[in-house]
Amino acid sequence: MHNQVREIREALLMSKAELARKADVSPLTVTRIERGYPCRMETMRKIILALGYKLSDKTKVFPA
Repeated sequence: MHNQVREIREALLMSKAELARKADVSPLTVTRIERGYPCRMETMRKIILALGYKLSDKTKVFPA
């Protein structure tokens, strides 16, 4: 299923580099996630929090 990372990031006017820095992951990781590649649960958690969501809102960012 397609995740919403890119849409949310762009709606927040946040660059990939900024999201990567906030989430403490590499910009390449952000690119891969936005393209739909699988990622570790820990990385998913960092991205959700960096986008300003609570972990309980996980499905808004990464639909099941």
